[in-house]
Amino acid sequence: MNIRPTITADIPAITRIYAHAVLHGTATFELEPPAEAEMLRRFDKLRAGAFPYVVAEIDGAVVGYAYAALFRERPAYRFTVEDSIYIAPEMHGRGIGRALLMRLIADTEAAGYRQMIAVIGDSAQAASIAVHRACGFRDAGVFEAVGFKFGRWLDTVQMQRALGDGNGKVPK
Repeated sequence: MNIRPTITADIPAITRIYAHAVLHGTATFELEPPAEAEMLRRFDKLRAGAFPYVVAEIDGAVVGYAYAALFRERPAYRFTVEDSIYIAPEMHGRGIGRALLMRLIADTEAAGYRQMIAVIGDSAQAASIAVHRACGFRDAGVFEAVGFKFGRWLDTVQMQRALGDGNGKVPK
């Protein structure tokens, strides 16, 4: 497995992976899969902000991706990012999510961010919760029944991990 920065040519594969998550899963609360042009717009916005965005590839095929984005837009949140990770359905359970998250943590620490937040759609996402715990995240709470998808109410699990100096030093 190779983890590398995302390039524009990866967007079709990313679009397919995300579309499956939208249509069949609860990791995202989107109800309709975005078109490739929208996924490219989102990628370009993150790239313009210099946020880490990486893919995992096996035998030259993109099998997962992860990125960090600002947790919230207000200036006081500028040292806090939220992670997103999606894996091709046929590749679940192979350690790809953990590898992507570890790379994302390293890249965001190197960029000077101090906290990473995970907002995990659906409290039944045991694998995602376990991966985040294995990567040093702690539980930060649950928002109960805040999303409605597939005819049922869904929670979001909040997790948090300090990056670099965390809150131990004033950021530069």
